Amino acid sequence: MTTTATTATTAPETGPAQPARGAEIRRHELAAFLRSRRERIAPEQVGLPRGARRRTPGLRREEVAQLAAVGVTWYTWLEQARDIQVSVQVLDALARTLMLDASERVHLFQLAGATDPTPAASCSGVTDAQRELLRRLEPIPACIQNSRYDILAYNRTYARLLCDLDAIPPEDRNCMLLVHTNSDWRASIVHLEETMRLMAARLRASMAGHLAEPAWKMLVKRLSESPEFRENWERYEVVGNRSKTKEFLNPYVGHLSLVHTDLWLSPQSGARMVTYTPRNEETRLRLERLHELATAGDVS
Repeated sequence: MTTTATTATTAPETGPAQPARGAEIRRHELAAFLRSRRERIAPEQVGLPRGARRRTPGLRREEVAQLAAVGVTWYTWLEQARDIQVSVQVLDALARTLMLDASERVHLFQLAGATDPTPAASCSGVTDAQRELLRRLEPIPACIQNSRYDILAYNRTYARLLCDLDAIPPEDRNCMLLVHTNSDWRASIVHLEETMRLMAARLRASMAGHLAEPAWKMLVKRLSESPEFRENWERYEVVGNRSKTKEFLNPYVGHLSLVHTDLWLSPQSGARMVTYTPRNEETRLRLERLHELATAGDVS
């Protein structure tokens, strides 16, 4: 009787093991990236005392956790490449705490396997035709916003209406954020308290259809750092969209009386073109002057 030996061949490893290995590599890269950015920030940059006994270069883990409002143990696990879930809200808080620039922010979200929900430099939802329309409306200030108040595109006059919008990082070009955090934007609004109250009520109304979406929750979390926003938000007021007169104090051309109008591009998504037409001849002339200054680069 002849026995035939069979040699078993081991196939290359496929299936779940390879994606798991890739996820592990990303976690270690994420941990190293966080450590490197934490160590480059001096305590003085974030308002913390250095102290005589500090041995760690840059910030300590517990300091990053405190500034980002996350648990110390949880953040330690993140730097140890533990297999834990990271929300986009936490990633946003870490990006701001670690003072990441636009490229570093993209890298952070990629390593975490998450999609950054904030408006980025490229706004694929804005068409070339819409950008051309913004240009054609000059000197009328105009921009394209979504229902979350993200500014997705704007013309030259709008760029200098309330502040130097070009100097604002794309992820921070949000009217709600700017009205609570940007001193130039705030100083330009004549009826600031009323404006903030109405904007909070509009945001509350718009958010009803987006309660579970990360971008909305992240925006409200950032805004909640402002006592003014918290007070208005807790009123639970809701208002719809309507045309209205607005008054601005522009640092270059003075007082402007404008009629705010929303031109709806997509009612389902809340995308709209916001325009500010002059209410009187004096404002019309001042808008023309502002447009001349903005296009000539004479305002900064």
